[in-house]
Amino acid sequence: MTDGGNVLTSDGSGATAHEDLLVDFLNTLDVEELTDTLASEGELATWATARGFVPGGLEQVLAVRNALRALASGEEAELPDLPVRVAITARSVTLTPSTVAEAVLASALTLGIEGRLRRVKLCYAHDCAWAFYDRSRNGSRTWCDMGVCGNRAKVRTYRANNPGPPR
Repeated sequence: MTDGGNVLTSDGSGATAHEDLLVDFLNTLDVEELTDTLASEGELATWATARGFVPGGLEQVLAVRNALRALASGEEAELPDLPVRVAITARSVTLTPSTVAEAVLASALTLGIEGRLRRVKLCYAHDCAWAFYDRSRNGSRTWCDMGVCGNRAKVRTYRANNPGPPR
């Protein structure tokens, strides 16, 4: 089922496991708060286990995250070489990742094949850079939240174009 080109889930949210995993993974790096949920092997293990994956190597996971964050911001990026395991049954072909890096890569690959990877974006606010999935009809959303980052940008633009009276 679709709504304006977006795949709808049974709850009508439009969210799929692929975009949720990818956005959640990209947001393990919080530019605004200067925190990294995957800063150590232990933190990676906690994050991976909570999502049902084997952690894999931290260096590889961070390389995948950096490349996918660059891609989400509109830059070109090179992903590290990772195996993509495929399972074939009588009527389907599926990707079968085990590690975090493989799972995120499989999600990105699936979204890319579906033509939806371009909707995974980083917030345009330089002090935010939060990842989000653009569900707008024409795919032109630029801020993670119009009420916060979008409003700040519009206020800055307004103040730059309309200086107040001298004090």
